[in-house]
Amino acid sequence: MPAEPPTPPPPGQELAREQAWLAHAREQLARMRARAEAMRDTATGGDRVSSEFLALRLHERVGTLVDDPRSTLFFGALVFGHEIEGHERWYIGRRHISDAAGDPVVIDWRAELSGAFYRASRTDPMDVVLRRRFGADQGRLTAYEDERLTAAANTEPDAGPDATHSGRSAILAAEIERPRVGPMRDIVATIQPEQDEIVRSDLRLSLCVQGAPGTGKTAVGLHRAAWLLYAHRDRLSRSGVLVVGPNTAFLDHIGAVLPALGEVEVRHTTAAGLVASTPALARVTVRAIDDTARATLKGDIRMAQVLYAALWARVGDPSEALVVPRGARRWRVPASAIREVIGQLRERQVSYAAARTMLGQRLAHLVLLEMERAGDAPDDRVQDAVARSAPVRAYIGALWPLPTPVQVLAGLYSDPAALSAAADGILDPAEQRLLLWPTPPRSPGTARWTLADLVLLDELADLIDRTPSLGHVILDEAQDLSPMQLRAVGRRAATGSVTVLGDIAQGTTPWATTSWEETLEHLGKPGAQVEVLDRGFRVPAAVIEYAARLLPHMAPGLGVPQSVRENPGVLDVVAVPPPGLGPADSAGAGQPHLPAVVTAKVRHAAARPGSVGVICADTVVTDVSAALTRAGIEHGVLGADHGDVEHQVDVVPATVAKGLEFDRVIVVEPAAIAAAEPDHRTGLRRLYVVLTRAVSELVVVHAEPLPPELAS
Repeated sequence: MPAEPPTPPPPGQELAREQAWLAHAREQLARMRARAEAMRDTATGGDRVSSEFLALRLHERVGTLVDDPRSTLFFGALVFGHEIEGHERWYIGRRHISDAAGDPVVIDWRAELSGAFYRASRTDPMDVVLRRRFGADQGRLTAYEDERLTAAANTEPDAGPDATHSGRSAILAAEIERPRVGPMRDIVATIQPEQDEIVRSDLRLSLCVQGAPGTGKTAVGLHRAAWLLYAHRDRLSRSGVLVVGPNTAFLDHIGAVLPALGEVEVRHTTAAGLVASTPALARVTVRAIDDTARATLKGDIRMAQVLYAALWARVGDPSEALVVPRGARRWRVPASAIREVIGQLRERQVSYAAARTMLGQRLAHLVLLEMERAGDAPDDRVQDAVARSAPVRAYIGALWPLPTPVQVLAGLYSDPAALSAAADGILDPAEQRLLLWPTPPRSPGTARWTLADLVLLDELADLIDRTPSLGHVILDEAQDLSPMQLRAVGRRAATGSVTVLGDIAQGTTPWATTSWEETLEHLGKPGAQVEVLDRGFRVPAAVIEYAARLLPHMAPGLGVPQSVRENPGVLDVVAVPPPGLGPADSAGAGQPHLPAVVTAKVRHAAARPGSVGVICADTVVTDVSAALTRAGIEHGVLGADHGDVEHQVDVVPATVAKGLEFDRVIVVEPAAIAAAEPDHRTGLRRLYVVLTRAVSELVVVHAEPLPPELAS
């Protein structure tokens, strides 16, 4: 049987010993950083470019070795049933730290050995005798809890100072519920077994995570990116990892997680930013907004067929022979033979530009066949020369033009006949009319392009010349993307893998998916594995149960998320007499009106540590902000194109709230938030998102009647 660990010394003495090990770890990290700085300052490569590249890498290395004195370098420890590599105890932290001899002082949470910290249990101890968790405050250890996994008699954790016997880890609960201000934090100290399985899934495996609010799906996706870079550094440092989120405020919120884990090479972008960065669209400017019907149609999967037909319709039907003078002779290739070659190139399903390049070589090959029939013996050099000759290039230019994506799409929107030819049997006449420009612009450069148009232009750019693939893409809030947007993301991982994150119940676009199988099909990953996270660690029970009243009305069939927090949280629903919110409001009969109640609730929430989100309909953000300003409450205002993570209090438009978390949330006028959406189902889904942003406390303030689905 595995040996039990030695009996620990008294709690105070043991905590002091652990604090001494933390000091030792800090000394060793400082030594590692000093060594990296010395290498950075003295290292040179074989040439200037190599030297600059080496200096950049060493500079990045130095950046990963920064010690934040406000945090600890380890959050847990393991004792195994036997010594491993001469070590009895292994400390688990955010990064690997070794001493001057190369022996580990702290091991990276991503190391194989660390997996036992997250997955070991009494039913499957994984050879772990004891698991220790540490409580910390401002960089100092304040408590520890021991869980003995092989001793049946010990059914509860052994507690050090400030820890409690509760059957569950008080330190773990405190870390989950710890107030936060600023960007999202990593969850390496609190990863649960089901989350860890997803994080450590093989790079070759594409995953889809259906995660209810508060299940940590976003954090899981980010930690998966960090783990993949750790486990497959050489491959992914070349091919790249990309995180795609719903808006810039969300990216600002999550932006500190990967750097805190030592990963600074992961790029973040939105779905709109992804297509806007396409080189072929560098000069395209978004100047207009589509209405719901037009945006929905442009995001429809059928548009891929229309664009393919429109692009390839530009290839002409050869009616004249190709004549190539060479020396004293003229070589002739009949139109029928060229027509056959074009048909073969279409069937190969390569990109439009690649097929055009192939055509030159195919035509040259046909010319060489004519030469051989005449008794000549041409070689490959002759074929290349013929392919590059002026007659062949002129023939291809007339037969197979090379348009830009803008030219193709502008041609469809401007020419009813061209659109009808490309969309015949795909879009009905009414849909075709919806796509046409009422008044075509003077030139494509002056066109009033929309975000949905950028996605279509990106599709055309890929049809013309294939988009390079990355090694891995993390796609968050995937339920909100249109089929055409999903195709844009999918082609960035055509030869790589994806981690898809979302919640069907939180779909807040008219085209939001109703099936992950459909989403994965559009991404080009139909065989991806679907995992379900339904245990809520962030959202307390009182809050999730209140929001879950909406589920049967807008996402029937989805199970109600289960909060596993012992702390039920706080829910406060406050009905306020009219009049409504606005700077011109005045209270009547001495009763407080909505702005006064909102500001009072915000002031009360901000008096305690932690972040406060004031979420309201987009149309009243300015009014809510003005009310807080008049009340002297400092705050930031989030927007779809910017984040503000430095304030304790933030006013948040309802359309920007997705993916964000706050310790305390004040929701203003739920009915107005729901009514702002184009249809009833989407309105309820938007409200569901808003109501599930609170980690500890939710206050709902309303003068209008609550939506009946919520009031029931």
